Amino acid sequence: MIRIKFARAAAIAAAAFALAACAPQPAFQVTDTPSTRIGTVESVQQVVAENDNSALGAIGGALVGGGIGSLFGGGTGRTVATVVGAVGGAYAGNQIAQRNPTMVWQIAIRYDDGSFATIRQQATPIVRPGDRVRVNPNGLELISR
Repeated sequence: MIRIKFARAAAIAAAAFALAACAPQPAFQVTDTPSTRIGTVESVQQVVAENDNSALGAIGGALVGGGIGSLFGGGTGRTVATVVGAVGGAYAGNQIAQRNPTMVWQIAIRYDDGSFATIRQQATPIVRPGDRVRVNPNGLELISR
């Protein structure tokens, strides 16, 4: 009986971690998505992105905590343990997700027509200030240094 409960808790934990890993993180994001435009890189800096994973951490933590809590007690005690485990797990998951910030690169570009765009990406950029670039919905392309 204990082996079945442990297997059930392990399956719930694995599912929660799998869900938490599915958080969509854009590899490349352009504000005011252009067609294809050419411009000059004004600045490149690494910044802390807003962490959207805290909700997923809370959900995953609630699933794990509720699953583990359901293994204890019986009747009303089991219900209380499940609820307490879910609430505690949600809090813990949220705190863990908030403590792991996501670092992104923010690239400011002045287009040839004088307008600006900001590009955010997780990968280290291949451009530096002063580089000429082509920006399209699929990414950033270096034209010349």
